[in-house]
Amino acid sequence: MAKTIFEEMGGTYTKTGDYILLNLTLPPEEKRHIGVWGQRHKRYLREHKRATYTTLLTSGKLSSYLADIDEQAEEMFSRLVNEYADRQGVTEQLKAENQLEWVQKMNSIRNRAVEIVNTELIYM
Repeated sequence: MAKTIFEEMGGTYTKTGDYILLNLTLPPEEKRHIGVWGQRHKRYLREHKRATYTTLLTSGKLSSYLADIDEQAEEMFSRLVNEYADRQGVTEQLKAENQLEWVQKMNSIRNRAVEIVNTELIYM
């Protein structure tokens, strides 16, 4: 009996009851840390971009893709917070003189930076 293309490529089958199932495994993925930004993007892909999510998952590239997105988002967030703080004059001196005002301004800056990162990287 001639081998199927799957068998010629090294694939195997398992008989379960009356069914013959392919023995399929995902390719090994590189283990990298995925932070909050990567987790948010993963949830977005899973809920709204299912084809992209499935393609990345089955190709073994999901983890590295999410880690890259996480690094880009973290870098963008830090850069935006620093730029906005410099523009608005939020300094260590203000922190020492009026902590409440410093916290209000920093919270506002952080919220704006989160919205920008979400819009441009996470939920694109």
